[in-house]
Amino acid sequence: MNHVLPMLLIAAASLVFGPAAAQSAEDNVRAAIARIERLNPRIGAVLAIDPTARDQARALDRMRRARGPLFGMPILLKDNIEAKGPLPTTAGSLALIDNVTNRDAPVTAALRAAGAVILGKTNLSEWANIRSNASISGWSAVGGQTRNPHALDRNTCGSSSGSGAAVAAGMVDAAIGTETDGSITCPAAINGIVGLKPTVGLVSRTHIVPISHSQDTPGPMTRDVATAARVLTAIAGSDPADPATAQADRRRADYTTALDPAALKGVRIGVLRFATGWSVPVDRLFDAALALLRAQGATLVDIAALKDREKIGPAENRVLMTELKVDLNAYLATTPAAVKTRTLADVIAFNTAHAPQEMALFGQESFLEAQKTRGLADPAYVAARALSLRIAGRDGIDALLAANRVTALVAPTMPPAWLIDTVNGDQISGGGAGGLAAVAGYPHLTVPMGAVRGLPVGLSFIGPAWSEARLIGYGYAYEQASRLRVTPSFRDSVETSPEVAPLLLPPDRTVRPS
Repeated sequence: MNHVLPMLLIAAASLVFGPAAAQSAEDNVRAAIARIERLNPRIGAVLAIDPTARDQARALDRMRRARGPLFGMPILLKDNIEAKGPLPTTAGSLALIDNVTNRDAPVTAALRAAGAVILGKTNLSEWANIRSNASISGWSAVGGQTRNPHALDRNTCGSSSGSGAAVAAGMVDAAIGTETDGSITCPAAINGIVGLKPTVGLVSRTHIVPISHSQDTPGPMTRDVATAARVLTAIAGSDPADPATAQADRRRADYTTALDPAALKGVRIGVLRFATGWSVPVDRLFDAALALLRAQGATLVDIAALKDREKIGPAENRVLMTELKVDLNAYLATTPAAVKTRTLADVIAFNTAHAPQEMALFGQESFLEAQKTRGLADPAYVAARALSLRIAGRDGIDALLAANRVTALVAPTMPPAWLIDTVNGDQISGGGAGGLAAVAGYPHLTVPMGAVRGLPVGLSFIGPAWSEARLIGYGYAYEQASRLRVTPSFRDSVETSPEVAPLLLPPDRTVRPS
């Protein structure tokens, strides 16, 4: 496919981390493309560069007034988000390789209105990781496997895999991901960047390949909290085509005003002890993070358990399977005539017909399960949504905040990155600490918390609906005090690194017969 970047060899000494200072939008774009051409062959984060990106930048540079707050910032979009121009929106699937809609999703239009340049599309876990429960996060038939820039044999998590890896590698300062449950916050944490999943309804989902209207939302994935605040300010807002956003114009804010290094002073924060225990090293990092929160003036309150937490997963699964069929069918009906897969059933048939390309690594059990569902009027679906929403929301986050008189909750986001495993698939699943926020539709911010053997780990800040400004303030204060950003090494493996490899060799001694 002529839009996919060529695979160029790269020497480690030539790597440049982070966007360089530039005097114009065109300079920014030129520098970002150069970084992608150097770095992308090693990690496969970017599917395609928009051939109109330089023209977008030149048009911005010709403007003399009314330059937007994101002026000249190159931004990458996860490839389930539509953008005008020649690039398809594939969701990583060959079934959508002809899905050139020539329309901007409202989130894309908002970025352009703020002065950003849409640089291109990032790889993702195919169909946003909903096709199979035995998938390999970061893999798609269109883009192959995205690799973690901190260790190339490690996973990037998903489904916003390319967005997380591209920002971590320094290709851009910001990318847009989408989340249903963990798909912004997990890849952000595992790649060592900032990820913000907004309240469902703060940012439009129109013209984004869907999974669930109850839980889907786009959000920023950025190098730091300040950039996340700038991007969220630009993309938040109501959309008549998305009823969930009815309150967004009233609820949105200039989130940059929340960037206060003293924001933690005098606040009470709940510690989700039931969301810890990933490993001893992660718990140590979390304890250090808690000590820093206290040093910044926060009072911490331990929370040991959540009643009925185990019931959320089965109920959420029924909701996602039911809404996937309904919402995806509605989306596919709006795609161009060149797209021949008009329903979920068509996609299932396409995957079967193209099994060597689409299903050599894992199947489509979740698609088959979704196809059997009975629609939004099914009493089992209605009951499942009510149950999961109640346990995660009213009786979950809301109740924990109220009972403990705290304004936010914290926990480790996820464990460090696991190995890419084509035999067993992902060894970690779900949204980690953010599962409650995902089901409830509440905001969740993850900020770098340190690293285990060079693999990043994130700290989650979770709050009630519409509390993005508060979480941004807390996350910014923690970030400014901790300064724990982990620079990627692009090493082949943790196990081959000098400090680990010798320990894995057999001991230098010979066993002799007595």
